[in-house]
Amino acid sequence: MELKKNQEVRVEITDLTNDGEGLGKIDGFPFFIKDTVPGDVVTATVMKAKKNYAFARLKQVVTPSADRVRPECKVARSCGGCKLQAISYEAELRYKQSKVHNCLLRIGGIPEKILSVAEEPIIGIEKPWRYRNKAQYPIGTDKNGRIIAGFYAGRTHDIIECEDCLLTPPEFQTILRTVIGFMEDYGIRPYDEKTGKGLVRHLLIRKGFKTGELMVCLVVTSKKFPHGEEFVQCLRGIPGMKSITLNVNAEKTNVILGKEVIVLDGQGYITDILGGLKFRISPLSFYQVNPVQCEKLYSKALEYAGLSGNEEVWDVCCGIGTITLFLAGKAGRVHGLEIVPEAIEDAKVNAEINGITNADFVAAAAEDYMPSHPEITADVVVVDPPRKGLETSVLETIVKMNPKKVVYVSCDPATLARDIKVLLAAGYKLKKFVACDQFSHTSHVEAVVCMEC
Repeated sequence: MELKKNQEVRVEITDLTNDGEGLGKIDGFPFFIKDTVPGDVVTATVMKAKKNYAFARLKQVVTPSADRVRPECKVARSCGGCKLQAISYEAELRYKQSKVHNCLLRIGGIPEKILSVAEEPIIGIEKPWRYRNKAQYPIGTDKNGRIIAGFYAGRTHDIIECEDCLLTPPEFQTILRTVIGFMEDYGIRPYDEKTGKGLVRHLLIRKGFKTGELMVCLVVTSKKFPHGEEFVQCLRGIPGMKSITLNVNAEKTNVILGKEVIVLDGQGYITDILGGLKFRISPLSFYQVNPVQCEKLYSKALEYAGLSGNEEVWDVCCGIGTITLFLAGKAGRVHGLEIVPEAIEDAKVNAEINGITNADFVAAAAEDYMPSHPEITADVVVVDPPRKGLETSVLETIVKMNPKKVVYVSCDPATLARDIKVLLAAGYKLKKFVACDQFSHTSHVEAVVCMEC
């Protein structure tokens, strides 16, 4: 198909991609158009044309889909963090359930008749706004030099100003305004990626939803932070403030957090309660950002594990021990494995403050530790890897351990399906799976899968 840049096309949107972009075709030629909904008829401007597909920018919705809704956020299109704000929540859940199902079908190679028996209805969110307990805001300036905070526009490092993200608690807006006001009052400048000058890079805020405790962590380029006492004073009066820290990151990198944390006031952590268990959360800790859905997700993993009280269980990629401690209440012994040493220290503390004595933790990379310890055995293995999934060596070691069950908690259906295929080849069978919406209005979806030998 002959296309030119800036050419206008009229397209009917028929599907959504894995990234949440609308997909439509003209004479079989595919167009990817962000901010569109299946069922829309739109006009769009070609941005980039390849031999077999094109990207276009939405110009006008000619005929809206029955599933189209008005985005709640005024910067939804420019920010791009919530790609599904224009679609109804019911349609979003259908899309996410289909996404997990199709990955297991196409990538995992699992027949439709098996999937249809094993699949459970997606776990949706009762209140799909204000669900995040954590936000990381880049701090910068606009073209007039005014200090702003918000989120990076898609595929750029251009900050879209946003003081009140509708996915975060209202307190975060208060904190954000307070921090920017402090910087303006004391002449503290944001870090400039181009020049390498400036002090403040990001602002990390966390909240314990059950406890109400708040954490502020300012990411800076130097330990020398002027007016530290004044910074503490302006934040200390915010109800729930328990931890005010600095994180030092002087590297020229896209990684947000550095390794060093300096406590300015209060504790170096906050606490929250999940499933009746108390967890200590530091600035560097991994902790699920949606605690309401996280409790449902982990309860489903515990249900799939089907523990009777005597099992030996391994929890791989255990983070600060959230799933591990859920499992410990039903298992004989649980072992948590995690690559981040700080997370393992938190996990040990979390076990101690909850009075759990049948859990132990190892700080090591699963791909290094598991193959080098062929003596380890398990009745059940639970894995909760990052988006990249599990290394082949880890999967091979799990197979050699010969557990009766493998429970896979996933944040990426594609790598989940790839890894499940390895277990299927080793003789495991898919028994149950469920999608869980942890991140409403985004294209991300979690899933839990139960495999049995």
